[in-house]
Amino acid sequence: MKVCWFSTGISSFIACYLAKDVDEIIYTHVSNQHPDSIRFLHDCERLLGRKITILQSESYQSVDDVIERKRCINTIYGAACTTELKMNVRRKWEREHPGHYIYVWGFDMNEYKRAEQIERTMSAYEHEFPLIDNFFSKGDCHALAEQLGLKRPEMYNLGYQNNNCIGCVKGGMGYWNKIRQDFPDVFARRARQERKIGHSCINGIFLDELEPTRGRMSEEVLPDCGIGCYLVSRDLLEKKLK
Repeated sequence: MKVCWFSTGISSFIACYLAKDVDEIIYTHVSNQHPDSIRFLHDCERLLGRKITILQSESYQSVDDVIERKRCINTIYGAACTTELKMNVRRKWEREHPGHYIYVWGFDMNEYKRAEQIERTMSAYEHEFPLIDNFFSKGDCHALAEQLGLKRPEMYNLGYQNNNCIGCVKGGMGYWNKIRQDFPDVFARRARQERKIGHSCINGIFLDELEPTRGRMSEEVLPDCGIGCYLVSRDLLEKKLK
C-alpha cells in the first residue's frame, strides 16, 4: 500500500501530484494551523481528483493543550506537540491498518540527506521521494503549483517559508518577531505559557524578553513541521549522542 503523507504545504502537494499509483493520501490536522489550510486541502483534492484522509489526535486538542498538560515545549528529541499531534497519530493509524507500506515524502532536491535519514530511521518501510527523483527545488514546486492554478496557503502570502502552525515552537527570533506583528494574540499566549512552565521556545531567551528588532527570518531555517521533521531531528540527535 502506497501512502502520501500530506502536510498542506506546497512541496507536499507536488509530491502527491508526481507520485504514481498512490493508494491513500493522509493529512494529520492540528487546530493551530491557519484556517486557510483546509481550503488549500480541498483545492488539492480537486486537482488530484481524490479525497484526502484527515486524521487528528484524540488525546490533545491543540499545540496549547500539549504544552499546558505536558508542561513541555521542546525536548532534546524535538517538539512535544509534533510527537503528540502528528507522530502518535501516525502510529495509531499504522496499528489500526497493519501491512507493508511505501511512504511518499515531500523532501526536495536540496534535502537529500534528510531523505536518507528517513530511510535509515524508518527502515521497516519503503520510501519514495518524487521531488528528489524529478530534481525539484522548493521554487520549482511553487512554480508548478502556480501553473496548475493552485492558490497557495495564506501563510506563504504573509511571508512565511512554510505552512506550519501559527506560532511554531521551532521558530527563531526573526520568526517570532514576525508572529508578534501578524498574530499578536498567539505571541502573547505562547509567552505566558513559557513563563508558566519555565521553558522557552527559543534557547536562552523567553519571548517576553525578546527585543522586537532581533533576528532575521530570511536567515532562519524552519522546516515543514511534520512526521518527517520529527524523525530526522531524532535521528540526528541519536547519532550525536553516540
